[in-house]
Amino acid sequence: MTAHYTHRQILKIMTGLLMALLTSMISTSVVSTALPTIVGDLGGQDQLAWVASAALLTMTASTPLWGKLSDLFGRKLMFQTALIVFVAGSIAAGLSQNIGWLIAARAVQGLGTGGLSALTQVILGDIVEPRERGRYSGFVGAVFGVSTVAGPLLGGFIVDTSWLGWRWCFYVCVPLAIIASIVIQRVLKLPRRGVATGEEQARRESSVDWFGAFTITGAAATVMLLLSLAGKEFAWDSPWTYGLAGLSLVLLALAVVAERTAAEPILPPRLFGDRTFALTALASLFVGVSLFGVLIFLPQYLQIVKGMRPTASGLMTLPLVLGLFVASTLSGRFVTKTGRWKIFPALGMLCVAIGLALLTRLHVGSGKFVIGLDIAVVGVGLGLSMQILILAAQNASAHRDLAATTSGVSFFRNLGGAVGVAAFGAILTSRLSSGMADRLRAAHLQVKGGGSGLGSPEAVQHLPGPVKDIVIASFTDAMHMVFLVGVPVAVAGFLAVLALKELPLRSAPVERFPAETPTGPETSVTMK
Repeated sequence: MTAHYTHRQILKIMTGLLMALLTSMISTSVVSTALPTIVGDLGGQDQLAWVASAALLTMTASTPLWGKLSDLFGRKLMFQTALIVFVAGSIAAGLSQNIGWLIAARAVQGLGTGGLSALTQVILGDIVEPRERGRYSGFVGAVFGVSTVAGPLLGGFIVDTSWLGWRWCFYVCVPLAIIASIVIQRVLKLPRRGVATGEEQARRESSVDWFGAFTITGAAATVMLLLSLAGKEFAWDSPWTYGLAGLSLVLLALAVVAERTAAEPILPPRLFGDRTFALTALASLFVGVSLFGVLIFLPQYLQIVKGMRPTASGLMTLPLVLGLFVASTLSGRFVTKTGRWKIFPALGMLCVAIGLALLTRLHVGSGKFVIGLDIAVVGVGLGLSMQILILAAQNASAHRDLAATTSGVSFFRNLGGAVGVAAFGAILTSRLSSGMADRLRAAHLQVKGGGSGLGSPEAVQHLPGPVKDIVIASFTDAMHMVFLVGVPVAVAGFLAVLALKELPLRSAPVERFPAETPTGPETSVTMK
């Protein structure tokens, strides 16, 4: 089978891609164990979900735009641009002086991460045909697993080290990104459409679907605003609630119009007519809800309820990551060997549902073995699902839609994460506030602010005995509700996977663009 790249060349390209992806993914997970300390220091416990969601929102909204821009201006240029944006956001986050500044900087970080995560998959689709892609998709899953392990551990170590402080959770990504950029410049040789004339370049620039980007971003943002602020800043039954809900529907309708009329739509409407794309996008949305729900809120349970230090809570994520790593790697190899893929995301979503159900049984006295076993089940489920769903969508798409398909599926997974974090945050805050108020009233205790502002986990551990017990009991009940809501979400993902038709993975070369390189004896040889 003739291809433009040998296995050795693909591995060189993947090295550069995965280094940059590792850097951006660490920036997401490194914050998870540090978030309780960060919001306790800057203030704004009630805005914790926004610190996480700001990056998820911009990552989500920008993902399809990066894919389209890479079609117009080249994969490598856009990948390097995304890396620069990510570094700028990381530095700004480390310099934050208040919670609003941090949220804005995290939003910039998310823009860069959206490009890096989407374009890694797009570039992989450019250089490897679907049948062989499983073995390399396993590497992407492995990087996600390593970053998820290294991030919480690194974040916990930084927070626990007095001469560093939480700001280094963001600064630490900068040298990693610089190393990645050097590697990328040296080894990343990607397909391109050719050199555009001035007239062609102007046409390309004018065809960017900016209105679609604005309406898609706006629709997602208003939904998150509604979920984050309703019940705290204003009542659910209020004009603000109805106004934001109405605005999100209007922006969604305008996004549909924009994508139907744009010359180069970010999400071409024809994609949604393809059953495989529609169902993999839907299943990926549910995967995102489950993934980020566990990653963001599990450290809260471990630090506030179990009283663990950030480093210890990071270590407790190891079972989840090991499960994800092993499942992703083994399933990728099996798919490459057999060409069969549907069984893995189906089993994966079942495992996620079972794992979330098990997490609802955790309490103050739960042992580390039980906690580790429960989250390992979730990790296995995520590892079986995430990369295989993208592979299935790519396999069913024409090459002209490869970037849009890949970034589209990633968009819906990230959208699920962004909306899921906001929704789970709203559930947690509402349940926590009402539970604490009821318990304080029953105990005839009065706490300033009704106990709604928890402060840092360390501050919770130093509360007077009766108040501390009430806080921990209320937080445990609130976490149970968060994970309980996640169970039907995972079941819905399982049903979406069942509805997929298992198309055989193609082993013929896909249509390719002329390459910038490679040159030399390895060009256009048989890939084994």
